[in-house]
Amino acid sequence: MRVIRLSAADGDTLAAALTDYRDLTDVALRRVTEPAEGLYIAESAKVIARAIAAGHVPRSVLLQERWLGDIEPLLEAHPDVPVYVAPAESIEAITGFDVHRGALASMQRPVLADPRELLHTARRVVVLEDIVDHTNVGAIFRSVAGLGADAVFVTPRCADPLYRRSVRVSMGTVLQVPWTRLPEWHEARPIFEEAGFHIAAFALANDAVSLDVFAADPPERVALLMGAEGDGLSKRALAAADSIVSIPMLHGVDSLNVASASAVALWALRR
Repeated sequence: MRVIRLSAADGDTLAAALTDYRDLTDVALRRVTEPAEGLYIAESAKVIARAIAAGHVPRSVLLQERWLGDIEPLLEAHPDVPVYVAPAESIEAITGFDVHRGALASMQRPVLADPRELLHTARRVVVLEDIVDHTNVGAIFRSVAGLGADAVFVTPRCADPLYRRSVRVSMGTVLQVPWTRLPEWHEARPIFEEAGFHIAAFALANDAVSLDVFAADPPERVALLMGAEGDGLSKRALAAADSIVSIPMLHGVDSLNVASASAVALWALRR
């Protein structure tokens, strides 16, 4: 490995070398800078391993000395990637938090696929409209991976699936599940229609079909459309849907958290 040891005394060298890792806790800043600079942050040896296994290319690695042995086997195919070893206090000063999961890696952000490519061979997909909570996005990806959907599609204003918290909550499955961004609904709707997909929007409505009824005889190709908590699906999304589906609830509870709802829906429609 190309190991570069830095100390707090290195000053400007330390700051310049670790630009990719600066202010990781500033969500608004990272939401803009990471896509713009073509990177994302993988946290922990397990997640870094999954990223590399998915074919993603590391730009650099940042860790404390004690984690060096865990990272070495992961970088056998990338011997030129700089591995920065720094004291815990220096790493915290740069990143904004106590990095206790072993290591951070700055990864090259992969080019997103054309939505038509992902739909071509898919049968079950999930569409996330404007879900801005990174925890929910990560949890949904984990459900998709565990319960067998083929891909995830996110709308232009949806939270970044490759944001550090999304990746962590997904247990790295966001690096395994195919996903891409959609255009606005007036362009996205025809893409699903051309691929023969039935869009099932999960929402509360008087004319909604119960999930158990819908799952008893589902269409061959289904896109499960989930919206943000609070506002729910937009009028444009509901207008693009072929069906509105609801999950039957008890004891006066009207709905589930969107991540939980996605898991229930995927389980009901498992193949």
